[in-house]
Amino acid sequence: MEDSQLFCVAEERSGHCAVVDGNFLYVWGGYVSIEDNEVYLPNDEIWTYDIDSGLWTMHLMEGELPTSMSGSCGACLNGKLYVFGGYDDKGYSNRLYFVNLRTRDGTYIWEKITNFEGKPPTPRDKLSCWVYKNRLIYFGGYGCRRHNELQDCFDVHDASWEEQIFWGWHNDVHVFDTMTQSWFQPEIKGGVPPQPRAAHTCAVLGNKGYIFGGRVLQTRMNDLHYLNLDTWTWSGRVPITGESPKHRSWHTLTPIADDKLFLFGGLSADNIPLSDGWIHNVITNHWKQLTYLPKTRPRLWHTACLGKENEIMVFGGSKDDLLSLDTGHCNDLLIFQTQPYSLLRSCLDCIGKNAVILENQISLLPPKLLQQVLKKITFWTAANHREEQRAQKEETENKYQWISSN
Repeated sequence: MEDSQLFCVAEERSGHCAVVDGNFLYVWGGYVSIEDNEVYLPNDEIWTYDIDSGLWTMHLMEGELPTSMSGSCGACLNGKLYVFGGYDDKGYSNRLYFVNLRTRDGTYIWEKITNFEGKPPTPRDKLSCWVYKNRLIYFGGYGCRRHNELQDCFDVHDASWEEQIFWGWHNDVHVFDTMTQSWFQPEIKGGVPPQPRAAHTCAVLGNKGYIFGGRVLQTRMNDLHYLNLDTWTWSGRVPITGESPKHRSWHTLTPIADDKLFLFGGLSADNIPLSDGWIHNVITNHWKQLTYLPKTRPRLWHTACLGKENEIMVFGGSKDDLLSLDTGHCNDLLIFQTQPYSLLRSCLDCIGKNAVILENQISLLPPKLLQQVLKKITFWTAANHREEQRAQKEETENKYQWISSN
C-alpha cells in the first residue's frame, strides 16, 4: 500500500459534525465548494481518527441516513452521535438522528428518531448543544418559522409574505431527554437571556451551559453568558475583568478543566478569519490570550474536541471569509496542548520521534508497552508525511500565485 493511501485523511469540509468517544475522533457531514457551488459531503460516510496511531479510516454507514447537510449540530452522549438540524438545498431541518459509535462489528447504522413525545424546535442550522444528565439541550440558531410560530425568541431577518414564512435568529432553549425520548421547552426561571444568534458556540462546565459570541443581523458579538442547567436561570452578560476576545462567529469553545474554557478562531466583525486562542477562567472571569499559537492557520466553521490528555483537536473548517471567498476549506488536524502531557505520553512521543535511532532497542520492550510504542511510531510517521504534503501544497500554491501576478 502506498503512503498516500495508508496516511489518508478525511476530506476537506466546513460546517460538519465532530465528536470524540474513547480513542477516536468521529467526523460526519459538512460541505465543500467546487467552482462556486456548495457541495454537501456524502451522508453515508463517517471518518474515524485513531488518536493513538494518528490514522484516518472511512466507514460506510447504513440505516435511515440523514440528508447530506451543513450546519447540523452534533453531540455525543453515552457512545451515540446525535445529529440535529442543518441546512441543505431544500431548506432547514428539525430532524434528529443518532448512530451508535461503539459498534462491535464496525457497522455504523443511522436511526431517525420519530417515536418521541413533545414538540421539537423549529427548523434551523448553526445552533449549539449542551450535553447534561442524559439530555441534549439546544440553544439558538438561524432558521425559519411560520407566522403563527413567531415569538419574542426570534429576530426576523427576511420574510416571504406570500407563503407566510419568516427567516431569522433564535434564542430559545429546547431539551431532548434521551431516556424518555421526549422534547420539551424548560420554563426559564429568571435572568436576562442572550440576544438571538447563530454561529455561536457553547460548552458545559459543571451544571452551567456557557455561550460565547455569534451573529445576529450584521452584528457579531463577544459576550459570554451561561444558563444554570438545574434551575434554568440565565446569568445575564458575564462581567469580564481585563481584555476580551474580538467579536466573532463560527468559532469554538471547549472545556479544558473544571474551571476553564478554550476559545479558538472564527470570523471577526470585519470579516477577517481568526487564528487566536484564549483561555477563560470562570472563577476569576478573566480571559488570557495564548501567544504561542500559529498565526498562519486561521479557522472558522471548524470543530474542536477534547482529546484524552486535554489536548484540543481542531478539524476542518475554512481559512477564508466564507461570505466572500469560499475556497479555503481544510482537512488538516490542529492539535493544541493546553497542559503538560503525562510522563508516559512524553516518553512514548520521544521514542516515536526517534524510532530510527532506537530501532535496535524497541523490540526489547515488554509486549504491552511495545504495542503503545508501535502506535506512536505510526502516529509520528503519519504526522510527518502529512506535514510534508501540506508544505508541498503551499509551495505549489505560492508558486502559482507568483506566476499569476507576474
